[in-house]
Amino acid sequence: MSDNSNQQWGGRFSEGVDAFVARFTASIDFDRRLYQHDIAGSMAHARMLHKAGILTGDELNAIISGLEGILEDIRQGNIDWSVELEDIHMNIEARLTDRIGDAGKKLHTGRSRNDQVATDIRLWLRDEIDHIDQELNRFQQGLLGLAEREADTIMPGFTHLQTAQPVTFGHHLMAWFEMLVRDRERLQDCRKRVNVSPLGAAALAGTTYPIDREFTAQQLGFDRPTRNSLDSVSDRDFAIEFCSVGALIMTHLSRMSEELVLWTSAQFNFIDLPDRFCTGSSIMPQKKNPDVPELVRGKTGRVNGHLISLLTLMKSQPLAYNKDNQEDKEPLFDTVDTLKDSLRAFADMIPHVEAKKDAMADAARRGFSTATDLADYLVRKGMPFRNAHEVVGKSVAYGIEQGKDLSEMTLEELKVFSDTIEADVFDVLTLEGSVSARNHIGGTAPEQVRSAVHFARKTLKD
Repeated sequence: MSDNSNQQWGGRFSEGVDAFVARFTASIDFDRRLYQHDIAGSMAHARMLHKAGILTGDELNAIISGLEGILEDIRQGNIDWSVELEDIHMNIEARLTDRIGDAGKKLHTGRSRNDQVATDIRLWLRDEIDHIDQELNRFQQGLLGLAEREADTIMPGFTHLQTAQPVTFGHHLMAWFEMLVRDRERLQDCRKRVNVSPLGAAALAGTTYPIDREFTAQQLGFDRPTRNSLDSVSDRDFAIEFCSVGALIMTHLSRMSEELVLWTSAQFNFIDLPDRFCTGSSIMPQKKNPDVPELVRGKTGRVNGHLISLLTLMKSQPLAYNKDNQEDKEPLFDTVDTLKDSLRAFADMIPHVEAKKDAMADAARRGFSTATDLADYLVRKGMPFRNAHEVVGKSVAYGIEQGKDLSEMTLEELKVFSDTIEADVFDVLTLEGSVSARNHIGGTAPEQVRSAVHFARKTLKD
């Protein structure tokens, strides 16, 4: 047994908590990262209690001064966290009382750890969402620079990982950019539901004290107070929603990672990553391994797992607060940490990707990537598309047999399949002709890539 019951709540207990149970139920090892937001919430609550006439001016000043001192102690590492005090809330309150006396005991008037922790998590997550959004923005800026630089660089576009049609590398990168646009929209939408204040809901039913929840919400930068006390302390939808957004962001990063890994392989040889983002082999001296994208691809699984953990955590909980909810923090914290690290890695790495233009162009020439251009050419000459499709299919079969791309065939060879084909066909069979012909909004033409980059930069600035 521990020496005595917790002084913050132990009045009705006749013996101390079992030492193992104290360790098992404590959350201070991980929730202490909420210290700054816990103190901010306590300061706002104290000011509201003073406004309501519950605290005197001297008591308020003592509480604010004491909390500021504790905040500085934590920042300087001059504090010993106590497992017996269970969590960040009780640790800070106990130290406040030790520092300023009975005034510290009045701070918890009109609130519970239930609404306190819900407030702390929302404050913390709101700040983290803003940090993540900044990293997404930085990643987008890097993508735009690389896309603009590679607007004319031709590479094969793929479906089913088979050569389909030629595209520009810049166009491909702008597809990544669009994923991030949606990610940021979802993140900002999620932030709206995070940014409401549960403070004042107390344990589950509100409080009998004349509190002002609008005041504390305003003090803490929330849009408004929550509307139902039961829901306020038991809701973790915002954490689940954030992890869902995080899982989608990581899924996008994982898709990008897969392409980076493929492109750096000797079989593709499309790009080169900076050495500082790669590692070598302990036995094979020639190796340069793309560890950063591989790790990001792998870390996607843990974020997906955190989303499932939170969904499972909440699926059977009756109203209102339950101790199960203590398990929300570790998956949420790790999702944030993983997202921030992964985005930082990509934002740092992507601007320094080097495209191997010749290798990309050579790959685009293989696989009959301009076959659709030949079909479109025939259609413009008056041939029905299905007939054109058959003509091109036969010409491709001939090319496979002869080991020739369409652009390598002579006019006489091509005319075997249709008399409609004339010398101007070679204008559309070149890679440059193919990408330039797709000159419309969303198309792969270099002109459109540059226009998309310009529009994106203006959108980001606005």
